[in-house]
Amino acid sequence: MILHDLISFEVLRLIWWALLGVLLIGFALTDGFDMGVGALLPFVGQTDVERRVVINTIGPVWEGNQVWFILGGGAIFAAWPPLYAVSFSGFYLAMFAILAALILRPVGFKYRSKRESAKWRSSWDWALFVGGAAPALLFGVAVGNVLLGVPFHLTEDLMPMYDGSFYGKFLGLLRPFALLCGVVSLSMLIMHGAAWLSVKTKGMVAFRAQRIGTVAGMVAAGGYALAGLWLAFGIDGFHITSEIVKDGPSNPLFKEVAHEGSWLIAYTERPWILIAPILGFAGMFMAVRGLREGFEVSTFLWSKLAILGVISSVGLTMFPFILPSTVDPRSSLTVWDSSSSHLTLFVMLVAAVIFMPIILAYTAWVYKVLWGKVTEEDVTSSHSAY
Repeated sequence: MILHDLISFEVLRLIWWALLGVLLIGFALTDGFDMGVGALLPFVGQTDVERRVVINTIGPVWEGNQVWFILGGGAIFAAWPPLYAVSFSGFYLAMFAILAALILRPVGFKYRSKRESAKWRSSWDWALFVGGAAPALLFGVAVGNVLLGVPFHLTEDLMPMYDGSFYGKFLGLLRPFALLCGVVSLSMLIMHGAAWLSVKTKGMVAFRAQRIGTVAGMVAAGGYALAGLWLAFGIDGFHITSEIVKDGPSNPLFKEVAHEGSWLIAYTERPWILIAPILGFAGMFMAVRGLREGFEVSTFLWSKLAILGVISSVGLTMFPFILPSTVDPRSSLTVWDSSSSHLTLFVMLVAAVIFMPIILAYTAWVYKVLWGKVTEEDVTSSHSAY
């Protein structure tokens, strides 16, 4: 028996679909509060020292948190190559904007304190704001477009082709529902960042963060509810109408797809997935309550639960679709027809089983070592502080 035959192709596809979700959720849980803190920076810090306190809450951990972003991109490239090809070519300008914003973060950290000028430092503070707010918004816009469907089709040799001009592809992403999803993403990560600041700071910085985070959490919950209603009554879903071959070749053109009905029919077919939006709403409600009451660690954990529920609800609602096509629904990418080979998925799974525990262990160790509040005395007396 060949070793990789120990796990069927169908099961490996399901495992890597779940692992992709784990990596994306891991990125949102960790680097998400970094982005939220960046978006909050100009508003929760009124003095230079207060802003330095805010920056130093994420300064030691943001690089490690971005490991999840790299792992997610690598998993898409290796486990789901058609998804990588289609999404990165169609979302090229959006991806470039996200990367440009993310690049502002390390540059802002390093250059902000190179000069004593208040104008200089304020400019870099706003650069850090863009580095946090822009990706948080655009990631949500991307998720909204995935739910709406993307205007691409596959040629007979599986080359992805997009409708519209180069710049039109980017502007075409800014549809009302997608922008709503962007608002949900941004407000949810601002809430997450506020929860982190309530754990890591004290005094007026923590107070302002809790006040803004409370409003952001309510906006996130309202936007999430509105998006659900919009999906139910205003947006057509995608459904496979032909026989589903779960262990066949990775060729999306071998199936038939209908673009009709509602995405939310998934909740009648698989009622157990209702747990995801319940966790999302419960997490947001409890996080808002924790921010209002001044709770710390529990609020941060509830905020994590909200992110887990919201992201999971998208993946579970769409399953088995990963990237639907509005131009040619038959070209839509699903779990069953857009993966790498059986052997590749098995080898990657072995690597994930070995290295994921190591990543989780050193991440936990870093947070344990760096646990505790950042104070104004810390940033003014330490030569290693930003």
